[in-house]
Amino acid sequence: MQKLQLFNTLSRKKEPFIPLREGFVGIYVCGPTVYGDPHLGHAKSYVSFDVVVRYFRYLGYRVRYVQNITDVGHLTDDADEGEDKMTRQSRIERLEPMEIAEKYTYRYFRDMDRLNVLRPDIAPRATGHIPEQIAMIKKLIEKGHAYETGGNVYFDVTSLPDYGKLSGRTLDEAESGLRVETSSDKKNPADFALWKKADDMHIMRWDSPWGEGFPGWHIECSAMATKYLGKTIDIHGGGLENQFPHHECEIAQCEGAHDEPFVRYWLHNNMVTLNGQKMGKSLGNAISLEQFFTGKHKLLSRAWQPEVIRFFLLQSHYRSTTDFSESALESAETGYRNLTGILDQIQRTAENAAGLASASGPESASPVSGSGSFNLQALKNGLHDCMNDDFNTARAVGFLFEKLRPLKSTLQSGNNPDNIGELSEFLTKFCGDVLGIWSPGVASAGGGENLPFEQVMQLLLDIRQDARKNKDWATADRIRNSLAELGITIEDGSGGSTYKLS
Repeated sequence: MQKLQLFNTLSRKKEPFIPLREGFVGIYVCGPTVYGDPHLGHAKSYVSFDVVVRYFRYLGYRVRYVQNITDVGHLTDDADEGEDKMTRQSRIERLEPMEIAEKYTYRYFRDMDRLNVLRPDIAPRATGHIPEQIAMIKKLIEKGHAYETGGNVYFDVTSLPDYGKLSGRTLDEAESGLRVETSSDKKNPADFALWKKADDMHIMRWDSPWGEGFPGWHIECSAMATKYLGKTIDIHGGGLENQFPHHECEIAQCEGAHDEPFVRYWLHNNMVTLNGQKMGKSLGNAISLEQFFTGKHKLLSRAWQPEVIRFFLLQSHYRSTTDFSESALESAETGYRNLTGILDQIQRTAENAAGLASASGPESASPVSGSGSFNLQALKNGLHDCMNDDFNTARAVGFLFEKLRPLKSTLQSGNNPDNIGELSEFLTKFCGDVLGIWSPGVASAGGGENLPFEQVMQLLLDIRQDARKNKDWATADRIRNSLAELGITIEDGSGGSTYKLS
């Protein structure tokens, strides 16, 4: 089995993962700017890094996962000009900026919970770390990397010879890529803001050595990442669109302030597209997760379960583009139902075998008809190889189907592997704890609430089985037909009855 390899954007190649501290991984991922509802693009990023965190914990690492909340400083042109996104939205909704922040922070975590995305260990807010940002800016000025002019403070990109090493952009390319005419008070057009002077109408403002103002977008992540993870951190993640300027500027700030490498491994997820165009709020083509869950959007014909959306996203590699369409979601839904149906069947069989073994006593022979042992080690090795290859969830899902699909007919015929319990235990860890797509005995109601679906179904199957033994065909047929109307198909085999969701 190969060791864990990560594609490092900084080196542009896969590298073996070696932590700074043995047994510990520090991970920072850029969180949302909370001025609107999260959409499918956000889901792609945070589901992807959720699996990264889960897999490290599965491997036995202690993980500190930090994901910030940007509630100030992110301007409308994603650079140094324009209006603060929080302020703009507060004017539109006629609310205080902090009301906007609270509203959309709540909605963000609510929708991530629905997608079974684990909450970060620390979720620092930019507005709660103004002193740390001011302290870092002061240090950059002292070291000659930044300068103040008229209440604004800018980072001098010419002060760091390797500025642009993450994105591969030269200073000339950085200047030509600017989206708006730059401020005349900058020494260099590519210099970026660390602190902005607040005009008379600006609501969000703080005292600083340079007058009342607010922080630049990039300094927030630098201050919070180093506060909670140290001057050098293991992994920094985020969307590919943040590679420049945001992450490039983070490197400049941290390495300029501390004279140490900022990040060892940079991981960037690719985007979600709609008809080949990036899906995003600024482009006006984003579908919020709430609209996916309710089906209330012109591009959606119905509501979609959070589990299906998560499964859909995991069917593509995090560094690959994910193109959205309802037909792709339908295929993902079919695949999700088929895979979880097999997993449910394995779990039921393992529970039945354990119950029979317990009833028969420790000295009894196998309580079920055996078909030898399932090659569990080959399954483990294959899945570990997939995940160790830069967290390739797409390959892992395909490998699960390849190895488990032949087992379905075996179980339906009553020929159960004698290590069915070990198989069920491993799949619970991998599909539940790592991929986050399945939990034994629990099915989603579609709105994020969990119900004991598996237990209810098993009760109905037991009642129907008793009816068949007593030749009460009317009751047996009524249960089967009623479930069929709900999209649940009963399959009768020599080993008993099972079900699948159509």
